[in-house]
Amino acid sequence: MEYTDAIGRRHAANPHARIVSLVPSITELLCDLGLAPQLVGRTGFCIHPADVVRDVPKIGGTKDVNLDKIRKLAPTHVIVNIDENEKPTVDRLAQFVPNIVVTHPVKPADNAALAQLMGGIFCAADRAEAWCAAFEAELAALRAIPKGPAQRVLYCIWQDPWMTVSADTYIAAMLAELGWTVPALGDARYPRFEWTPALLAQVDLVLLSSEPYRFTEAHVDALERQIGKPTALVDGEMMSWYGSRALRGVRYLATLRGLAGQ
Repeated sequence: MEYTDAIGRRHAANPHARIVSLVPSITELLCDLGLAPQLVGRTGFCIHPADVVRDVPKIGGTKDVNLDKIRKLAPTHVIVNIDENEKPTVDRLAQFVPNIVVTHPVKPADNAALAQLMGGIFCAADRAEAWCAAFEAELAALRAIPKGPAQRVLYCIWQDPWMTVSADTYIAAMLAELGWTVPALGDARYPRFEWTPALLAQVDLVLLSSEPYRFTEAHVDALERQIGKPTALVDGEMMSWYGSRALRGVRYLATLRGLAGQ
């Protein structure tokens, strides 16, 4: 049987795969599916589960990949993501790695297909199906809760320069599960912005993410005084990591409902 990745490439099942993961959230998913023994390489940002991945060799970051290290590990499969990994790097990997598995979840519901893809290719289908059942139950429970007031949310991922997310990102899709929307600020998926009166007029709530920029409660207090809008700190892993963490992420979304109308 074959399994199709995000760009339509087909992959045969391989129970003896040697896997390098360049996607932190998928590294965690592979471990949860019992595939840690087949992981031969990971990025320095692949930090969960800590007690498992500490023994897996690091091959650089998600963008600054050490190709020589990967070559020496002789993987049969490298897992990449359209948003997180750069295409020129992926093209170079394809010159010596037999299988490049491309992923691109764009909304919470895509996590089921992601788990099935990983479980199928690497022969952990039973564990993947069990995970999918638990995830789909959590998502259904969230959707069964009546939505609160609609909110226009500016979700900040960086400062100096300030950056946010567009409507076609996974984070925006997570917010949409609460009936919340993000402002349209141009064509970029992660646009830069300035704190102008025109922008603030489009915003009900500001969220500062704990990653990739490490915003803290101190940032929240300072910014709220500056802009006069309700501002809160949110867990970036829960909002942006698909795979294993998405199950907890869906639960976490329910806790954010109380921010509406602050």
